[in-house]
Amino acid sequence: MSAGPTDDGSKLGPSGGTAVLRVLSYNVHRWGDDRTALARVVQACAPDVMLVQEAPTWWGTRRKRRAMAASFGMRYVVGSARNAILVADGTDLTEPLHWRIWRPFVRRRLKFIATQLPGGAVGGRVTLGTARLALVVCHLGLHIRGRRHELEQVLKGCRSFNLPYLLAGDLNEEPDGPVWKRLAEEGLTDLGADAGPTFSSTNPHKRIDGAHLSPQLTGRILKTPASREDLAAASDHLPMLIELTA
Repeated sequence: MSAGPTDDGSKLGPSGGTAVLRVLSYNVHRWGDDRTALARVVQACAPDVMLVQEAPTWWGTRRKRRAMAASFGMRYVVGSARNAILVADGTDLTEPLHWRIWRPFVRRRLKFIATQLPGGAVGGRVTLGTARLALVVCHLGLHIRGRRHELEQVLKGCRSFNLPYLLAGDLNEEPDGPVWKRLAEEGLTDLGADAGPTFSSTNPHKRIDGAHLSPQLTGRILKTPASREDLAAASDHLPMLIELTA
C-alpha cells in the first residue's frame, strides 16, 4: 500500500497512523556517469527529499542541477559548493540555508602544497507530522585535519536551525575516524551502523557516507530498491535511503 499525504504535506505510512519522510542521500559523482541508470535508481527510491553530494558545477550550474532534478522527477531548491537539495512534488523545504566551508591548504605526496575545491553545506526545514526538523547535507574533504575543522563549521550550521536535524553526506572517512567520533560526542545517532559499505559502488568495501540523526527523531536506513547493475553504473558511491517517522 502506498503512503498518502497528510494535511501538512508529509506522508502516512501503510498503517495510516505514522507520518513518513523518505530522504535519499547520494553522491552522484558530478552527474558524470550513466545518467539513465542514475535516474532509475533515484526513481526506484522515490524520495521526498534528495540530499545531493557532488552535484554538477562550473558553467551553467543551476541549469545543470535543474535538468538533473527534472530527470529524477524532482525540483532543485538550493545548493552550496557541490551540495544540493531536491524535493518531490508535494514536499516543501522552507527557509533554506547554505554556507561555505573554509578548507585549509593541505600537504600531499612529494611535499606539494595544494588546495581543495571549496566546501559547503546546505539545509532547510521540513515538517514531519506535527514535528519540525532540519535536513542538512555536507561533503567533507580529503585531508584528516581539514575534515575536523570542516565538521565544526557544519555542526554550527546545523545548530543554527534550532531544531532536531538529520545530517547526511559524504564524510570521506570510515567510522573509526575522528569525524565519526565527534558526531557521536554531539549526541547524534549513526543510522547506518548496520547498513553496510557505501563505496565503491562496483566493489563496496568502505563506509564513508553517513546519516546522523538527533536523538529526538526516529529513523532508519532502508534497502535501496535498485538493481546492482544500475547502482554500479549510476555513480561511484552507493546511495543511502533514509526513512524518518513521527
